[in-house]
Amino acid sequence: MSERRPYPSDLSDARWELIEPVLSAWRSERRRHALDIGRPPEHELREIMDAILYVDRTGVQWRYLPHDFPPWETVYGYFAKWQKDGVFAQLNGLLRELVRQKEGRNANPSACVIDAQSVKTSTSVPASSQGTDAGKKIVDRKRSIITDTLGLLLAVLVTAASVQDSVAGQALLERAASAHPTIRKVWVDGGYRKHFVEHAATLGIDLEIVQRNPGTRGFTPIPKRWTVERTYGWLMLHRRLTRDYETLPARSEAMIHLAMTELMARRLTGEATISWHNPTSPEQIRLTG
Repeated sequence: MSERRPYPSDLSDARWELIEPVLSAWRSERRRHALDIGRPPEHELREIMDAILYVDRTGVQWRYLPHDFPPWETVYGYFAKWQKDGVFAQLNGLLRELVRQKEGRNANPSACVIDAQSVKTSTSVPASSQGTDAGKKIVDRKRSIITDTLGLLLAVLVTAASVQDSVAGQALLERAASAHPTIRKVWVDGGYRKHFVEHAATLGIDLEIVQRNPGTRGFTPIPKRWTVERTYGWLMLHRRLTRDYETLPARSEAMIHLAMTELMARRLTGEATISWHNPTSPEQIRLTG
């Protein structure tokens, strides 16, 4: 690795050990099918991942990557290939199983929570992939996520904000049920419609709608559902996710997988995450279960 001053977003040796086997296996497979197999890689995988994490954490545009990283075109090229080949989703799944086992849970979850979040978009997002949020009356995208009861990501789906929660939820639950056949229970909020309950039943999953108590004022954690709301809070530690900057919804999903991978890696190695809201503060935010 080239000598340079490390950034706070750089991988530690311990975190790199967790994800290196997946990236090395990906490179080996690519080189096995390449024509220039004798040509050594020009850039180290760790430097590429550090650069991608820098974008995710700071929100900087790809073209504004510091010059001590590999060229931005190279970094973005790797990001696009890893997204297309499912590398970020693979890393997320691997580390989630390790965290669950560390917490004394089974590797595969039996219960989960679904929620949706509308997020403003940048000018780089095509109008064709956006829509009007009926509640907020703004044009944006919607992130629908499903997590286990620890708040760890099982699946994510980015759509236009005009897509109804139950419609996105059905696709999301089908994806999660296919990958995790052990799921038997799911909690959602009152924005999900009755037909979603019936659809979940066809998958062998009991869906329960958890609603806020009438008359409740201010912020009050809702039983079962507070874990997924906390996950959205974890994601907001990454500036790239404070709004949607990605041209393709699949790239937005990759950024979310990447953020959760980084958070879980820190949890497994016991490293704290400094909040960008006050980066000079000695107080640190630790990912807790």
